Amino acid sequence: MNTDWIIQPPEILRRLFPNSLWRLDSHERREIAFTFDDGPVPEQTPWVLDILAKYGIKAAFFCVGDNVRKYPEIFERICAEGHIVGNHTFNHLQLLHSGWSDYRRNIDMCNDVENNRAHFFRAPHGQITPWRARQLTQSGQFQKIVFWDVMPKDYDRNLTPQQVFDNINRYARNGSIIVMHDSIKAGERMRYALEKTINEFGEKGFSFVPIA
Repeated sequence: MNTDWIIQPPEILRRLFPNSLWRLDSHERREIAFTFDDGPVPEQTPWVLDILAKYGIKAAFFCVGDNVRKYPEIFERICAEGHIVGNHTFNHLQLLHSGWSDYRRNIDMCNDVENNRAHFFRAPHGQITPWRARQLTQSGQFQKIVFWDVMPKDYDRNLTPQQVFDNINRYARNGSIIVMHDSIKAGERMRYALEKTINEFGEKGFSFVPIA
């Protein structure tokens, strides 16, 4: 099955969410934003933070609330080092598998454990409707719903680390918001692709900036 639409969502899908963030508003500058989903976990997130600190990069971490509950010291380190934190629900809950009231409750639980520090929301697997996305922003709960411009599929165990980087190398462009995963599942694929992207796209003249 062709999964290119997952790696880089088509324009027709983006038009359904015109007020959501898919790419950076970057014109003259060559910029890319890193975002990380599903952490924090001790097996991956501290390594990611070390690499970002090494290169002086700020990123956004869309945290699962239950992981924040289990590893509050890692979450506090994310905040202390100046990264953006986002809400990714408390249990990585998918909207297609739950009712809206349960979904909203799960979002609120994540907000509570994050001490209401998340101003951005990313739905697990991107599963949200335009109407529900508007509800979350119009209520003032979040500034933006954030999707992605490149999803290199570092979570896919059928891919090699090089193939994950190849997805970034093929699809990333000026303004791309890249989703990676600071999860156990992403493993060495994320680690390899992250540092290789920093080095190779840095050589091409790209800067790495946080979403805004």
